[in-house]
Amino acid sequence: MKNQYLSDYVADNLRACQLKQLSILKEVDRICRKHKLSYWLDGGTLLGAMRHGGFIPWDDDIDIGMTLEDMQAFMKVAPSELPDTLFLQTPESDPTSKEPIVKIRDLNSIYIEAGDTFSVEYQKGLYVDIFPFIDYPTVPRPWAKKLCKGISVSYSILHAQHYYSLRSFAEFFYFGMKYALFKGIWAMLCLVRPKGTYLSNILINNGYDIMHRKDSVFPLSTITFEGKDFPAPGNVDAYLKDLYKNYMDIPPKEKQIVHACYIHPELKPLP
Repeated sequence: MKNQYLSDYVADNLRACQLKQLSILKEVDRICRKHKLSYWLDGGTLLGAMRHGGFIPWDDDIDIGMTLEDMQAFMKVAPSELPDTLFLQTPESDPTSKEPIVKIRDLNSIYIEAGDTFSVEYQKGLYVDIFPFIDYPTVPRPWAKKLCKGISVSYSILHAQHYYSLRSFAEFFYFGMKYALFKGIWAMLCLVRPKGTYLSNILINNGYDIMHRKDSVFPLSTITFEGKDFPAPGNVDAYLKDLYKNYMDIPPKEKQIVHACYIHPELKPLP
């Protein structure tokens, strides 16, 4: 009964959540255009644009991709460009956040997902996710997959929230050494092998062997999302097939689920 109540509450607030996330995306778009930084709609957001012309009806987040270089440049300019109602959440700006993913958070809302904790204070507002993409040296695909996965897993663990114990220190040391090793191998390969055939999401997709041909991403195109044109991969069809195969198929009702456990899209200031 309690879970049903929460589900109904999330459903009632879903459209307001989506519209607020859209407003965050428009701010990101403004900053990227001003500073000539490239980004593109990614994941379920790109799928929604292609299949529904906007949000997937049950989706409650926005994903965008950037090259690692452009994301790092964005992180430098965003703090001075974002309005006071938005916050650039990174492992550096909010060290207690539970994920290493860069997010633009709205400060006047609450968005609670499974795994969020109330014992630690970190920003929990509605957000847009920014995923960093890297190209990798032209080596056999199994090598690239193993390197990508090693970097991805090690990076995620190193930047995740830790509860300090002897085991956590041991894990931190182990994955720190592993991350340094994989990055060293990667750097060496980049010196002896040209880069440029594939792009991959360094945080999420590598573990699932999802790689995009670079020429399916660049040059970027545009796609309409909720009535506005946004940047998209150059070959949206190929990109979405990499992610979802038969992406135009609507999933069964039981798989049409939101990520959030609780959404409050608009917090009112105290009088």
